[in-house]
Amino acid sequence: MKKRIFDIIQIGSKEDILSALCDYIIVAAISLNLIILYVGTFSLPSEVMNLLSKVEMVTVIIFSIEYILRVWTADYLYPEEGEVKSRIKYIFSFFGMVDLLSILPYFLLILPSGMVAFRILRVIRIFRLFKINAQYDAFNVIMDVLKQKKEQIISSVCIVAIMMLAASLLMYSVEHEAQPEVFQNAFSGVWWSVSALLTVGYGDIYPITTIGKTLAIVLSFLGVGLVAIPTGIISAGFVEQYTKMKPLDQITDGNDLKFIMISIEEKHPWANMRLKEVVLPPELVVVTVIRDGEIIIPNGDTLLKEADEVVLGALEYQDDMDIRLKEFSVTEDHPWRGKHIKDVNVPKDTVVVSILRRGAAVIPKGSTLVQKGDLVTVCEKRI
Repeated sequence: MKKRIFDIIQIGSKEDILSALCDYIIVAAISLNLIILYVGTFSLPSEVMNLLSKVEMVTVIIFSIEYILRVWTADYLYPEEGEVKSRIKYIFSFFGMVDLLSILPYFLLILPSGMVAFRILRVIRIFRLFKINAQYDAFNVIMDVLKQKKEQIISSVCIVAIMMLAASLLMYSVEHEAQPEVFQNAFSGVWWSVSALLTVGYGDIYPITTIGKTLAIVLSFLGVGLVAIPTGIISAGFVEQYTKMKPLDQITDGNDLKFIMISIEEKHPWANMRLKEVVLPPELVVVTVIRDGEIIIPNGDTLLKEADEVVLGALEYQDDMDIRLKEFSVTEDHPWRGKHIKDVNVPKDTVVVSILRRGAAVIPKGSTLVQKGDLVTVCEKRI
């Protein structure tokens, strides 16, 4: 029953009616709650406000039940952790904190509702917006891109910040004597540099000297280029992410991938390197990493360790293992649809390597439910 509840409260498919219904209920509750949050800022009759309060109470009860169930079934979300550790890990995870903060203000405001300090907690209810993100895998692509490009984004933002500080000091130096009441200190220059470099241009503070105007023109041109850097990084990240999500049959034109297996032995040059640091020819792709008999779906941050076995797929490279990689899409009438992997009739010399579901890689286990639309990759031994 606990496993079934976990499957229901997770993002479901149309085939699982209860799970899909749960998703619709949560999204409807979020939408109602946000509508109430905005409508409550208007001056409305007391009868309407009372009705809205009752509806809000119902939605908060739904959120509370969902939160309790997610904490209770966290050991299925983090199977590598123990029962207690998995619950703690979920509670302090991003979406765990979002779920908690979306209901906490309601219960806190019930007790000391007249205190102004506690009314400020109503602002935290905006965290319910993030619950929408938790309901859609497509939104998670944004988070993946930001995580992958965080170092480049932070570096570009630091460059922009340095440029703003330098611009503020320069503008203060050349404009302070001409208009001391406007450029009173360096902070006044910071406000100008922010509005100028970010192309906001409020016009409440601007240079009047010839040197200041010339400097403003140069800095404005530089600002356009510098502010565009983070945008370019994020755009490139989206292109890379959707390229990774592209099905294998579109990349290989239906050809079988040949296999090469590399063992990471002691003093191997790849040992203790992250996968993104390994330079491979364009014809090769890392399919999976086998560690202690377990299959790991790799990403750029995967750390290669000694005794790992790295399986490479190639279009034009022959291998000595006499195995091949095949992938297929699970259709409406496919015999695997709606079955757990442990219940699927898989040949003895075949192993399910990965499942691509709505653009996200799923690590296959015996309890993994095969769904319609899944792109299943299997490794089989040639006879």
